Amino acid sequence: MVCINRPQALNTLNSEVFSELYQVFNEIGTDSEIKVVIITGAGDKAFVAGTDIIEMKSRSRLEIRGFAMAARKANEAIYNLGKPIIAAINGFALGGGLELAMVCDLRICSENAKFGQPEINLGIIPGGGGTQRLTRLVGMTKAKELLFTGDMIDAQTAVDIGLVNKVVPAGKLMDEAKALAQKLLGKGAVALRLVKTAINNGTNMDLVSALDFEAECFAMCFSTEDQKEGMDAFEEKRKPKFRGK
Repeated sequence: MVCINRPQALNTLNSEVFSELYQVFNEIGTDSEIKVVIITGAGDKAFVAGTDIIEMKSRSRLEIRGFAMAARKANEAIYNLGKPIIAAINGFALGGGLELAMVCDLRICSENAKFGQPEINLGIIPGGGGTQRLTRLVGMTKAKELLFTGDMIDAQTAVDIGLVNKVVPAGKLMDEAKALAQKLLGKGAVALRLVKTAINNGTNMDLVSALDFEAECFAMCFSTEDQKEGMDAFEEKRKPKFRGK
């Protein structure tokens, strides 16, 4: 589990946190013992309540672009990780916090969670992927509404518009996240990596190119031990024992 641990600042993101996230997820990527990742925020008030405004406010245009690129570097390390990532969203996921949640593969939130991109209220726009990923997840019309107004939405609305997979009582959030992680651990790690790659890369292609890419990923499965085990298990009417090879 990865925990953003700045509860005194509602787990807001700063340069140090971005650097640590980049480092941690690169280490996770090379650790064969880790199959699934859960990311959450410390405490019960916030997943991540935004990016550190105090750190940003006095920066020059050149400095703030470097800050944005550090955020992008961390977010892309998470988004491109070849393992499923579950965001367990406990409270506020605003601004950079929502951007962080959106680079995860699956999102479960507590009933008290609140979501939004409030940057417009500060005279700025999102700089860590908010305008692009929110639009891809919920559609242009709803994304523009949230980005133009800076309004927050509640947990049920987030589920209804497809931003979040599931909402659960606050006391059950981590249990639900761990149960989902355990379910994914029973799947073939290679197939999970390939299906994530097919989705993430195919989203940025035209349909024909994306279908070609999917076919290549599909074919790659047939060079793995997991494919043989999965199909043998199906034929033998037993539960497969995947080894991630």
